This record gives sequence, structure tokens and C-alpha cells, in this order.
Amino acid sequence: MAKKPYRPQLTDAAKPATFEVEAVNERGEMVPTAVAGEHPLTLYLDKRELVTLMTLGHAPEALALGYLRNQRLVGALKDVVAVQVDWETESCAVTTRKSVKDLKRKMGKRTVTSGCGQGTMFGNLMEEIERIKLRNDVSLGDEQLFTLVDKVRKYETIYKQAGAVHGCALATCEGEILMFVEDVGRHNAVDAIAGYMWLQGIDGSDKVFYTTGRLTSEMVIKCAQMRIPFLVSRSGLTQMGHEIAQKTGITMLGRASGRHYLAFTGRQRLLSTAPRQTAIA
Repeated sequence: MAKKPYRPQLTDAAKPATFEVEAVNERGEMVPTAVAGEHPLTLYLDKRELVTLMTLGHAPEALALGYLRNQRLVGALKDVVAVQVDWETESCAVTTRKSVKDLKRKMGKRTVTSGCGQGTMFGNLMEEIERIKLRNDVSLGDEQLFTLVDKVRKYETIYKQAGAVHGCALATCEGEILMFVEDVGRHNAVDAIAGYMWLQGIDGSDKVFYTTGRLTSEMVIKCAQMRIPFLVSRSGLTQMGHEIAQKTGITMLGRASGRHYLAFTGRQRLLSTAPRQTAIA
């Protein structure tokens, strides 16, 4: 019998995803309208304030764990004793078995990213990416990619109700969606998925990561940290995102919609069934 992965003590403090407000349409009619939630959540690590995240509040415990994981502030899930969210104080307290070494130094060097709501990366993450190695013995067929892109639309429940959110998905190379998270910032959604992966002991080395947002340096770095070789977006990318994707060897696919995509890096992992055009002499 497989041993269950370790789980710290967790609250279950999910907020409602949407709230109803009244709006007036072009005809002067009052229309009840769903809007996405947005809540400040201040993260404390061993009683030390780290950052305030603006979040949908749909998966706050996973968000906190994923944030600590992706910032390399906590190296292993077993080091975390408890994650406690209290919306009355708009706080999340994370307790570890022993204080994080060099926390002051790691927090001293921070990069404000281009993520929605301005994400922040601590320490020397930009330098660490050169040591990340991704698998080259995995592949993704375009038909499986098209299946994934089609399935994602059915998971975007909050976006369809209220808009104003980004969605991220973790999927297999066969196009099966393992988890889907929506939040007001795409960096929150990716951190929440990282937290879920930690809690469930999921290996990212043969998985696909999908995001509705643009592919910035932050998104590429976090995907590489989770050892995920495929990064897909229905949006575009930034120059730095492209540069880091090349360095890490990620297969980066943008403008993925319907049966269309643009492969920017890592094309060796793609299996295409579409007929190739031959050059005319």
C-alpha cells in the first residue's frame, strides 16, 4: 500500500469565488451581476511578515505553500508544521519546524515582477534557473494539446460568471487536467497549483502547465522550478520570458487556441501530426 504524502495541519478557509453586485446596463436597467472576489492575505512565516497577496481566496492554504515553495523559502513540505488562515485578520500564519536560514538576506533581494498585482520574487532565483534540468524524454502531441485547450474552456467557471480572473491548469501529456485554479492574479494561481502538487506528492517532470495569462519571466521560472517541461498559454509572451525558456529548455507554446499554437522554444518535445508545407523551388 502506497504511503500517503505528508500533510501539515491546514485550515480550510476558502472564500466564495464570486459576489453579486448591482449594475446598470445601457438601457438604464438594474442588472444583478457576479464579480470576482479579491481579498488581501498577509503571509507570515514563523511570525515574520513576508508579503501581502491579493487573492480570490479560493485556495489560500495551497497558495501560501506554493508561494513559499516557488520562492525557495521552504525547501520541503515536511518542514512545514501548520498553515492557518484567518480572514478576520486577513492573515495566513505558516509555522515551520525550524526557522528558515538566511531569511533576512533572502528577503533583502527582491524583484518586483510583471505579474498581475505585481508579484515578487525573493533571493537569487534568477541565478538559480541555470542549474535547473528538465526531462527531454517526454513528448506532447498536437492532438493532445488541442484536447487540453478545449477542456480548459469548460473549467473556467469563475471567469464565465464574473471575468476578471486568470486560470492555470496542471495536465498530463495525454490532455487530462489534474487540477485547475482561478485567481485574480496568474502568479497566485500558479503558486496554488505548486502548493497542491506539494500536498499530493505530484511529480511535474512529465506534466503540462497551462495558463490563460501571458508568459512572463516569472511564469517560466515557476514552471521550471516545478520541473514541468511544457508551458502553454492562449496569450503571448515577453522577451525575458522567451530568454529564460531558452535557458531552461522549456517547451513554450503561445497563442494556443482551437487548433492553433506557436511553438517558441523546446520544439524537439513536440509530436506534430499536421502536414508540413514543402518549400516551392
